[in-house]
Amino acid sequence: MTKADLVFSQGPVHTGDPARTRASSLAVTGERISAVGHDEVRELIGPKTEVVDLRGKLLLPGFQDSHIHAVYGGLELAECDLSGTEDAGDYLRLVGEYARARPGLAWITGGGWSLDSFEGGLPTRQLLDAVVPDRPVYLVNRDHHGAWANTRALELAGVDRDTPDPDDGRIEREADGTPSGVLQEGATGLVARLLPAKTAADRLDGLLRAQRLLHSLGITGWQDALLGVFNGQPDPSDAYLTAAREGTLTARVNGALWWDRARGADQIPELVARREKLAHGRFRAGSVKIMQDGIAENFTAAMTAPYLDGCGCATANSGLSFVDPVALCAYVTELDALDFQVHFHALGDRAVREALNAVEAARTANGRRATRHHLAHLQVVHPDDIPRFAELGAIANIQPLWASHEPQMDELTIPFLGPERAARQYPFGSLLRAGATLAAGSDWSVSSPDPLAGIHVAVNRMQPGATDGRVFLPEQRLDLATAVASYTAGSAHVNGMDDAGTLRPGHLADLVVLDRDVFTEPVEEIHAARVLQTYVGGSRVYSAS
Repeated sequence: MTKADLVFSQGPVHTGDPARTRASSLAVTGERISAVGHDEVRELIGPKTEVVDLRGKLLLPGFQDSHIHAVYGGLELAECDLSGTEDAGDYLRLVGEYARARPGLAWITGGGWSLDSFEGGLPTRQLLDAVVPDRPVYLVNRDHHGAWANTRALELAGVDRDTPDPDDGRIEREADGTPSGVLQEGATGLVARLLPAKTAADRLDGLLRAQRLLHSLGITGWQDALLGVFNGQPDPSDAYLTAAREGTLTARVNGALWWDRARGADQIPELVARREKLAHGRFRAGSVKIMQDGIAENFTAAMTAPYLDGCGCATANSGLSFVDPVALCAYVTELDALDFQVHFHALGDRAVREALNAVEAARTANGRRATRHHLAHLQVVHPDDIPRFAELGAIANIQPLWASHEPQMDELTIPFLGPERAARQYPFGSLLRAGATLAAGSDWSVSSPDPLAGIHVAVNRMQPGATDGRVFLPEQRLDLATAVASYTAGSAHVNGMDDAGTLRPGHLADLVVLDRDVFTEPVEEIHAARVLQTYVGGSRVYSAS
């Protein structure tokens, strides 16, 4: 009998396998699980076997993130990071301190500020001018759909009252038309194109910095939701390929190649060539990312009915469809025929419908293929479209952290959607009951990459630590087992990693050990759990000790 390299004993072990949900022991030989069970697994212990006594700690499949921007997040950790606060005064203090500590830096860059920190979600250039008057400042907001610039940055970019809004964005303006300092969506590129270029070494450092953080949160694999150049952001593809070739990429990564919305089907041969090039070891790029709309807070998410104004009256704005819906059907059909997965950004109910129509067109033309198209974000979904996910085999890629009462939701979203549409937000429970497959992700660095925080909100529909007792649309809560499955088996499925996500013999030994059994604790305490150890292919990549 071949002895195991690694044995976990004295469980609990949550397998995620319907045939055996719970066990107490698990063995690993090489990179794969060789046994799951109870005392009989101890027969695989030999003189060279490493034995981990769980002592009642919980062993789970490694978490996977189905929508993340890991390299961008890692780069931002090294810049002016505003994500640790939501106080406007703190933002200005941090920007000023960062600039003073780096007198030779030509541009002050970074981000992480929250829309709800400012009235209407709109800070001004004058606020930044007061702390950095002599150098350009450019700070992306937390959701990365807008940026805050000072006067010097706007001047260098030539953005003034005569600059027209781009087709895919908006320049926020003062009463006389002068730019106010906030750029929305595609308008961010007007300034971002001037930012100092990140080097290949910078991008690799960003990836490895992000990987350390993600492993510490129990994440063993992910789908990077944007490989390409977007609004001045560098293409992170080379960082992944270099790390994979050098053996420093310990995570398993599927990349989503960026669809240039200013072009058409002529770019598809280039995507095919990039897919062939970007494949080595634990990295591949088998997905194409199509951003179909924007976000609700700046009224660019594509809706089936107009947004409301501050008085509750309908406006003339229903958001933006970045890709023509008819052309979208043709593009997705061709990508599907070439075995590409399509990863849609679809936040408003019109964008969701347009994406589902495109999947339906591909299914009609090509038949059912194992392409696993998925729609990310799904903030507002029309009830008529809920059952279409299961009917079409379209995966619901959810970001649970956003499904709660907080100022951005209560002040910048609900009043402008109206009560009927606001009640359709983040319909996780409805999608599950209608038979949809759920995968879960964070959209980091837009929001925290911590899967346990996301699982907490998916189950409670409240932010960790919330004390006001307000549950956001409680009928859309998920049970704990389903929420965990969304971050493990569901995301492994959407990431094309069929031999991960559940703990069964023959599967990859991608594992995480928590400091407690969250299945026996009150659901209000899920967020308090911590990761003790993370393994990829049976090798420990993180230990809390």
